[in-house]
Amino acid sequence: MAAIIKTAEEIEKMHIAGKLAADVLTMIEPFVQKGVTTNELDQRCHDFIVNTQQAIPAPLNYHGFPKSVCTSVNHVICHGIPNDKPLKEGDIINIDITVIKDGYHGDTSKMFTVGKGSILAERLSRVAQECLYIGINLVKPGAHLGDIGAAVQKHAEQHNYSVVREYCGHGIGKGFHEEPQVLHYGKAGTGEEIKVGQCFTIEPMINAGKKACKVLSDDWTVITKDKKLSAQWEHTLLVTENGVEILTLRPEETIPRIINHD
Repeated sequence: MAAIIKTAEEIEKMHIAGKLAADVLTMIEPFVQKGVTTNELDQRCHDFIVNTQQAIPAPLNYHGFPKSVCTSVNHVICHGIPNDKPLKEGDIINIDITVIKDGYHGDTSKMFTVGKGSILAERLSRVAQECLYIGINLVKPGAHLGDIGAAVQKHAEQHNYSVVREYCGHGIGKGFHEEPQVLHYGKAGTGEEIKVGQCFTIEPMINAGKKACKVLSDDWTVITKDKKLSAQWEHTLLVTENGVEILTLRPEETIPRIINHD
C-alpha cells in the first residue's frame, strides 16, 4: 500500500493533533519524580487528554493495550505498561503519547531522567535524541527512507550503541499506523521515495548494549535481552515542499520546527 498524501484540511488536523501530543509531554514533566508510579503518570496524562484537551488517548484498548500511554523504564525498549512500581533516583523513562483529535493522530515520545542520572544513561539519552534529529534533517521530497535509517544507524554505532530492528517509525494520520514503515537502520538511497504531504514518525530505539530484544509475557513490554539501558525519542513529521515540519515540537527543543533545504 502506498503512503497516504494528506490534503490541506487533513494537514491542519495533523497540526492540531501534533501540538496536543507535545503539550501532554510538557504537562507531565514536573510529575516525573522519584517515588511516583507510572500508573500515576498514566492517570494524569489520561485526565489531561480527555478532560483538558477533549481528545482521545490512542493507546487505550488499541489491540488490547490496557493504558493510555506507554512508559518504558531503563531496559524497557518500548510498549511498557504503566504499573504501581515507584520510580527510583537515576531511572530513565520514555513516555510515549499518542492523541486522537477530530479523527487524526499525533504521536511523540521523549526521555525523562528521575533526579540525577548516571553518565551512561545521560549519554545514551542524548545520543538517541541526536539520532532522531539527524533523521529529521534528512527528510525532504525526493529523499529515500533508507537515507534516514542509514544516518541514524551510523550515528548510534559511532557511539558503540545498537539500533533495535524489530520496531520502526510509521505513516500516521487517520490511522495510528499507516504506510510506510520507517526503519532506523539500512542503506542510503534505498527504500521508498519521500513525497510532499506525507506524515510519518521517526522514533529510533537505541540500546546501550546489543540490539537483541524480547517481548515479556504480557505480550506488550519489549526489553533488551542483555538488560542494558535503552532510549527512544519520537516526533510526528510533515513533508513540506522543500523539507520537513515537526508537528510535535516542544518549547524546550532547539531544532527548528520547519527545516527547508532550498
